[in-house]
Amino acid sequence: GGPTAVINGSLYGVICEGARHSDAVGCVYGMINGIEGFLADSYMNLSETLSDDDLELLRLTPAAYLGSCRFKLPENLSDSFYRVLFEKLERLDIGYFFYIGGNDSMDTVSKLSRYAAQIKSPIRFIGIPKTIDNDLWGTDMTFGFQSAVDIATDTIDRIHTTATSHSRVFIIEVMGHKVGHVTLHAGIAGGADIILLPEVPYDIQVVCDAITKRTKAGKRFSILAVAEGAISKEDAAMSKKELKEKKKNGVVYPSVAYEIGAKIQEVTGSEVRVTVPGHMQRGGEPCPYDRVLATRLGAAAAELIINEEYGYMAALKNNEITKVPLSEVAGKLKTVDPNCSMIKEAKRIGISFGDQ
Repeated sequence: GGPTAVINGSLYGVICEGARHSDAVGCVYGMINGIEGFLADSYMNLSETLSDDDLELLRLTPAAYLGSCRFKLPENLSDSFYRVLFEKLERLDIGYFFYIGGNDSMDTVSKLSRYAAQIKSPIRFIGIPKTIDNDLWGTDMTFGFQSAVDIATDTIDRIHTTATSHSRVFIIEVMGHKVGHVTLHAGIAGGADIILLPEVPYDIQVVCDAITKRTKAGKRFSILAVAEGAISKEDAAMSKKELKEKKKNGVVYPSVAYEIGAKIQEVTGSEVRVTVPGHMQRGGEPCPYDRVLATRLGAAAAELIINEEYGYMAALKNNEITKVPLSEVAGKLKTVDPNCSMIKEAKRIGISFGDQ
């Protein structure tokens, strides 16, 4: 899937833990561009390629050293895809398989683990939770999330400088198609006046009323933190077919932020500006928290293998590393609860979520 600023930290943890148990682990291979690359025989021997100095650089270097892919495995475990993949794994004498990623990646690991059990393969599988969205079920935190929140918050902070000088409405579109964890945290941290999330359908009139109320109170600007997947109450009530038809016949906007901006301008007459930090939220220098978490989870995943505990995802619970069965993680999204305490607390300090 999409990279995070700190994915290399988990790779570092796996390699180092494997090296500590050289009696059980001969070498660590890396798939270049995930399953898709491996199927094309694109992989490398990391134990031979990376020196100790290289490993230290890997731990601190942003981005994804091995690259990435978006590749959905067949639902039917009888598909010939699985036979071909396992033949390739067996030719390399692979004993343990780690996959670093988000929801689709955990689905991949779960399917491979189930197929291995079905054919009685000795290959064992472990998942490592990486996603900026923090939407993986079974873990309190995924690495990449805090770094993305830092970047989105910094964007909102910087917009404040311009906002205080102009009588305008500023919209910052934050990553998050299906869940709004990044937008919620960055919105509160950055002092957004209105936060719109996929989990809380908004009423555009409520949004406009909140802006008008601020204007009447002498506040000359308003800042909105809007998730990519924010949706109106009207659209949320439609079927997928109805929504598709509406988009087909209506005005086409570059993204939801521009649609909301156009409607705000129409209703309130306010000037609106849109900022989309986009893929900047996935890259750059990872924050210290993410560096630590990625390394911990990578090392813990390797330790699960050494301890012969298979078919799990390494996870964080109450700041302690634990394990969660892949069967419980695959296909589940950890969404923002509209009734969670964080939203209630945000509303108490005057932040609008466009719902009431």
